[in-house]
Amino acid sequence: MKVIETNLHGVVVLEPQVLGDHRGYFFESYNERRAGIHGLMARFVQDNESFSEKAGVLRGLHYQIGEHAQTKLVRVASGSIFDVAVDIRKGSSTFGRWFGTVLSAQNKRQLYIPKGMAHGFCTLEEGTTVLYKADSYYHAASDRGIRWDDPHLAIDWPVDVPILSGKDESLPGWEDADFE
Repeated sequence: MKVIETNLHGVVVLEPQVLGDHRGYFFESYNERRAGIHGLMARFVQDNESFSEKAGVLRGLHYQIGEHAQTKLVRVASGSIFDVAVDIRKGSSTFGRWFGTVLSAQNKRQLYIPKGMAHGFCTLEEGTTVLYKADSYYHAASDRGIRWDDPHLAIDWPVDVPILSGKDESLPGWEDADFE
């Protein structure tokens, strides 16, 4: 597994070793021992799957606060996404900055997002399935978010008019977001 550092401390891109032949391919999508060697110490307790029929579906930016904050490991089983992490750790030198990358079924890359980050993604293809692990269970009372198009963040999304849920349309902007 290759670990690629990003501009946000703790957020890394993981690139698995893919073994392929005339039958297809095989790769380890997660190995706790190998992750620990690279300092990725999350103990995952929940797996989630998200399917989007259309390109341009944007989900996020989501996070949980307090003891329910989540580390996530995100990958794509079919299609592709532009995946984004935003640093919401108040004492961090990169507070308010973001990192984005393309994750796809083809490149098999994963994004490791530690606690203290908001997360969102935009589908780039029809029929996209996103899988992600979380190290804390979903907790509705701790669920928070930030509006996807907040000018403070100025995220360079690959879509101008995304397909949003009602929840995501009504998320607060950066200035009004609850970081605890």
